Amino acid sequence: MSNNRGRGLQANVLGTFDTVVMAVAGSAPAYSLAATTAVLVGAVGLASPAALLYCAIPMLGIALAFSYLSRIDVNAGASYSWVGRTLHPFLGFISGWALVVSATIFMVAGSLPAGSMTLALFDDTLADNTALSTVVGAVWFLVMLGVVLGGARLTVRAQLLMSGVELGILALFAVLAVFHTDNARAFDWSWLGFSHFDGMAGFASGALLAAFYYWGWDVTSNLSEETRNSRRTTGLAGLIGVGIVFLLFEVFTIAVNVILSSKQIEENDANVLAALGEEVWPGWGGKLLVVSVMLSTIATLETTLIQVTRSLFAMGRDRTMPSGLGRVHRTWNTPWVAIVVVGGVALAMFIASNALGSMGEILSDAISAIGLQIAVYYGLAGLAVVVAYRKMLLKSAADFVLGGLWPLFGALFMFWIFVESLGELSGAAITIGIGGLVVGLVPMLWYWRQGSDYYRPAKLDATRTVEADYVPDGAGAPSRLHEGLPTDF
Repeated sequence: MSNNRGRGLQANVLGTFDTVVMAVAGSAPAYSLAATTAVLVGAVGLASPAALLYCAIPMLGIALAFSYLSRIDVNAGASYSWVGRTLHPFLGFISGWALVVSATIFMVAGSLPAGSMTLALFDDTLADNTALSTVVGAVWFLVMLGVVLGGARLTVRAQLLMSGVELGILALFAVLAVFHTDNARAFDWSWLGFSHFDGMAGFASGALLAAFYYWGWDVTSNLSEETRNSRRTTGLAGLIGVGIVFLLFEVFTIAVNVILSSKQIEENDANVLAALGEEVWPGWGGKLLVVSVMLSTIATLETTLIQVTRSLFAMGRDRTMPSGLGRVHRTWNTPWVAIVVVGGVALAMFIASNALGSMGEILSDAISAIGLQIAVYYGLAGLAVVVAYRKMLLKSAADFVLGGLWPLFGALFMFWIFVESLGELSGAAITIGIGGLVVGLVPMLWYWRQGSDYYRPAKLDATRTVEADYVPDGAGAPSRLHEGLPTDF
């Protein structure tokens, strides 16, 4: 452990703009719209814009929780550290483990669309070839693995390029959709109300899907040790990111409901955006939106890799997982052992998913299972902020609402989604979702018995840490390799 203690991630690499781009890329707007819109419209019909709206409100509560917590504890493990130091180390470990498992499953599930979208640019029939799509997806995954290994600066440059093109294409089509006249139905403000939901069960199924459109913006917190003035920047970028993707999700979901008929949405369930593009700009539209979805998928593979490797790095450093995971590369300042391990596990899962036909079905259940795991770690972070700031919540109305009430509402919403979805999901999805969390008990108990200091934490209390060591942008920042890492025991 001692040989790792002096070496940290490269500090002060990312600025505010970079971090906002990472937050938007983490939520993968084009990928989420392409992959999930048909499912959402199938579940709640014209209430789909409302589902996204009413899910954005609690999601902002969770983003506020991350913002407040990142002010008092800068840690690459994010909720793993915060929950462990406020609620209980066991819950903190489960929080980190939930992110690691869900992100690893997503990397396998997300690489196949990256491959098929790339092939679709050349020939639609090639995109249906699962073996070829898997190979191309694996190549993209390895490229992103190399980029993430090469350091935070390289990672951000690649992200600016991919997300810049993706968002440019989406913005163009948002404008074209507004001026499109040949519509299947007229827009109605009631789409943003509750009237189109089929009772509470309908609302729950819509909320469950909508919540996981947003997942991924919290990559900013996993990059906190590499961000300039991160106590302010990471939380702010997360909030801005949620706001930007909310607008994109609403515009495109409304456009799909206005421009495409129910039959068209059903027939193009794998990529509704390509069908929308063809309608709005025949000939070129579909191709351009396929490019944006492909870039979005590859970009989100990169942010997911960052989340899982930075979380494992924090766990290795705290010795709650093998300490080798906490090793940092001398030249690139990246957690190279964690990156190599994650790459190996994901590639093994790729090969398995392609070799076993039934593995494909297991993966579709696994994507549903991700929802359960995300709900756990978002919900725990929402509770953690209330505990950390409990002595300050009554000092002002803003602290009470933004640091207490809203995050608490977000946490309760996440736990409600978790319970509600247990009735909706298949047995396999529940087994993977809950089973994935239970597997984490093995390393947790093992390293707890080994005496990791993580299980004897210094409690996180906002009154002792907030504003005490706040450093404005540029004021003596470069000398601080870590911004006072309280959990780096």
